[in-house]
Amino acid sequence: MRLYPTFFRIFFSWMDAERAHMIGFRLVRFSHLLGAGVILRRLTTPSPTLRTIAMGLEFPSPFGLAAGFDKEGHGVVALTDLGFGHIEVGTITGEGQPGNPKPRLFRLVEDRAVINRMGFNNDGASAVAPRLASARKELSRTKGRIRPVIGVNIGKTKKVDLRDAVADYLISAKALAPVADYLVVNVSSPNTPGLRLLQSINSLRPLLAAVREAATTSSGKPIPLLVKIAPDLTDQDIDDVAKLALELKLDGIIATNTTITREGLRSQVDTVMAAGVGGLSGAPLKDKSLHVLKRLKATVGDSLTLIAVGGVETAEDVQARLDAGATLVQGYTAFLYEGPFWAAKINKELAARRTA
Repeated sequence: MRLYPTFFRIFFSWMDAERAHMIGFRLVRFSHLLGAGVILRRLTTPSPTLRTIAMGLEFPSPFGLAAGFDKEGHGVVALTDLGFGHIEVGTITGEGQPGNPKPRLFRLVEDRAVINRMGFNNDGASAVAPRLASARKELSRTKGRIRPVIGVNIGKTKKVDLRDAVADYLISAKALAPVADYLVVNVSSPNTPGLRLLQSINSLRPLLAAVREAATTSSGKPIPLLVKIAPDLTDQDIDDVAKLALELKLDGIIATNTTITREGLRSQVDTVMAAGVGGLSGAPLKDKSLHVLKRLKATVGDSLTLIAVGGVETAEDVQARLDAGATLVQGYTAFLYEGPFWAAKINKELAARRTA
């Protein structure tokens, strides 16, 4: 019997989605502070059969938590207690910002989906960096060499003009590369005006080249660098990004961010309209993100690490992404619906597949 869906329905389903998220996140962090992490790790540590090598890093599991859940690095260690093989923090911007006006997070329960227009709310790169340094130190101390990996997702500060976007990204790259296991350039959120225009090849090439140089200089060594793209790109745009990633010798691509489309939803039209603009994530994104993954794989082959995200709910979904060419897989929205033991359940089922 699955208890969390009942718990969710009673305690969270009626509550403002962002408030419910914050309460749930605080409970995860509080349980870690109370020492529950030691007990949890005994139940949730991934099987050694799931260890995955990607970008020169060793991941305890191919399944991790996508950017967006822990935007500021407050709960990295606590979240790894739940079994995630990596935590991607962010999106973090060069300057701290409050994000868009509330309400800005909405559930579509019938679709197991979420619409968000958070707007990169975070404390800024200089404030987040010390938290990540502390988290890395604690993970190394408690979990040893094969510890969960910390990725850092960076984006553009809203008030910064697009003409100054590169300089803004470099603030984050310089501050965060020394405390990141890998770095992600996010040019695909629909919630920062104009951001997706940076996905054009002419804009993306100088941005990625500059971030890579700044990250290497700041950290004193090469840091794996990826770019995160939208699911709404045309096939030609997907191919162009893949070719650019090969040309620049990036380490990988994350496919995909949220979608601005509202196709095929089961929720009432009035409910969807009331949520308004923003990025849609969750189960409805499954086919679209899988298409982008397959398209990327056809171009890059084994030359780059592909991280699949979008509509991932089950171990079957994770395995389907791995079979389609992903090395790593991320989830987020289903975490809100499935609860704290979601990652451990997926890991257990993935391990059973490998030992069958």
